[in-house]
Formats: sequence, structure tokens, C-alpha cells
Amino acid sequence: MALCEIRAGVQLYYEEYGAGDRYLLCTQIGHGYYSFEKEMAKRGFHVFLLTNRGFGRSTHIFDDSVENWYDMWADDVVAFADQMGIDTFCYGGSSHGAGSGWHLVLRHPERVECFFAIVPGPHSLDEGKMSLRNMVALGLIEPKPFQMPTDDPRLNERRRLGRENMSDFDRETEQLNELPEVKAIEYGRPLAYLENEEKLKAALSTIKLPVLIMGGTDDFISRPDLMVRSAECLDNCKLVIFSRFGHNMDIFEEMAEEACRFYKNWKETGYYYEPVIND
Repeated sequence: MALCEIRAGVQLYYEEYGAGDRYLLCTQIGHGYYSFEKEMAKRGFHVFLLTNRGFGRSTHIFDDSVENWYDMWADDVVAFADQMGIDTFCYGGSSHGAGSGWHLVLRHPERVECFFAIVPGPHSLDEGKMSLRNMVALGLIEPKPFQMPTDDPRLNERRRLGRENMSDFDRETEQLNELPEVKAIEYGRPLAYLENEEKLKAALSTIKLPVLIMGGTDDFISRPDLMVRSAECLDNCKLVIFSRFGHNMDIFEEMAEEACRFYKNWKETGYYYEPVIND
């Protein structure tokens, strides 16, 4: 747990897990007690979890100078990698963290080996450009459950422990996100500058690096139809959809296994699937 000054007056709070030169970076508003990226650290990845600028213990912003939050967060990931001496890396992120990933792979494709995109959408720009977070806060849409009920006692126990094991430090971080300058942030939807679905799909079609998309059938934000649309646009994509999961995908071991297999295939064969062997 530390702060990295990526440029004069701008610090990013980050957590580090694992070791070695197989890097996985992620930037989000916050990171839970459990996460996909922390699970990847157990499988040989050197993981850095960044807190988005404007939130938590990263540098806060007190004016309206930011034109595109997602562009800024994507550029911050690259600036952090530069400070850490990391040339290329994998990127992983969930929801808005995946939103930063779309901007990252479009703006800096030469730095990203592959993109692990969890419940990533992106949203349909024909349906609006305001973030779901603010739409719920303003009462424009009715909130729906992010986490679907399960009859799996192991998963229920994990969910219970995730809440109970939150440290005082993490609780203080949550309180920082209740400050007026933080709650006032409207970061909108990823790729909103593209204006409509037609332009969004054209932009996604330019992405050539491997993308693994994972999501759930019951996600009302990153709906299955949106994830299928994204997969159709991408040349090197694998889409995995789990039944009875919503926006909170907390089957981290399963997703980490999918990601490791996907990464291994790409590195060893140049394809996002296992080698085809002819008898």
C-alpha cells in the first residue's frame, strides 16, 4: 500500500500483490477484500491495483477541468507503468474499471498485452451517456441487485467474510469517497465521445490485441447483448457468460483460470484459443 507520484502534484494510491515480470494492472474507484486481480496474483501475476484519480486516497480534483475521466484514468495507468519501469502489461478491470480498459487499449495498444474485461459492456451510447451510478443517485432508474442470490454455501460465506473482514483502513477509504468533491464526479459512460453505437462499434473493431470478456446472464448494466455486440467487433476475443450471475462476478477462481488459459494460449500460439492439432 503506497502512493506513486505519476506527475507533479498527482499521486495514485496503489496496492501490490505477487512478484515477477508478468504484470497485471487495474484502476478502479476501489478494490474489494476479494477480487479477480488478487486471485491472479496467486497464479503468478505481479498485480498492481490503482485507485482512480479523484477517488479514495489518490489525488482529488476540486474543479471541472477534466474533459474525459476515462481518458485520464487510462493515461494514468500508463504513467504509473512508466514510473514503475513496466514496459508492457496485461490490464484487468470490472465495470467502470473495464471502461478505463477500453480507453487504454484504444489510446495505448502498444503497452497492453491482453485485456481481461469483466462485465465490461460498454454501454450502448444510443441509450444515454450518463453513468449508471449517477442515474441511480438521481432516481432516474430503479436500482437493481448487483449480486444475485445463490444456494452455494461457499460463495455465501465468501460474501459474508468480504463484508466482515473490511479493515478500518478500507472503511476510512469508503468515507473519503463520501466527500463532496468525490460525490460530485460524473464520469459518464466509457467511450461516450464516440457519440453513438455505430461509431462505438467501428472503434471496437480497430482493437487487435486479445480480449477476454466475462460476465453474467442477469447483469442489467453490462447486459449479455452488449457483451455479444462487443465480442462481434473484436478480432481476437473470447466471451464467457455465466448463468445466474449479475454485475458482481465473485467467482474469482473460475475467472482466473479462464484468464490464465487465455493468456497462455496467446503467448504460446499467437491465438486466443488452444492449438489445433491435426492427426
